[in-house]
Amino acid sequence: MKKIALFFLIIIVIVIGISYMYLNYKASYNEAQKANMEFESYYNQNIMGTDLATIINKAVDNNKNNEIKQDNKGKYINNDENSINIDVKMLDKDETYTMETFYNGGIEKFVQYYGTIQFKCTKIEYHKTTNKVKYMLFEQITQ
Repeated sequence: MKKIALFFLIIIVIVIGISYMYLNYKASYNEAQKANMEFESYYNQNIMGTDLATIINKAVDNNKNNEIKQDNKGKYINNDENSINIDVKMLDKDETYTMETFYNGGIEKFVQYYGTIQFKCTKIEYHKTTNKVKYMLFEQITQ
């Protein structure tokens, strides 16, 4: 009788353990999906410079809230979990700039000069461990 009770107790503990792991997985998956929706909606879409400034602000806020470290140049370091980096390729000089360049230089100036210019997100990369957005590339379409 004790063996049967012990057997059922072990089965119950195993079922509870598996359920706990599944619920944790589902919660983290839903969190990643929610975080990604903010950024994925811009993929392959033409947006104005004002919208790009908003996206840059969201990415910087995300990095600050997640306490992502910066290198000596002020660029956020990829941490393989929840950092977001955005690059902007400009047609004017055919150069690619990081989001920190615009943010630190004054996002207001970016909006002033590029607010009515169109951009398009051409590339998105994801963190392997969390499946959250890790990198986005926006390219200038109009001048």
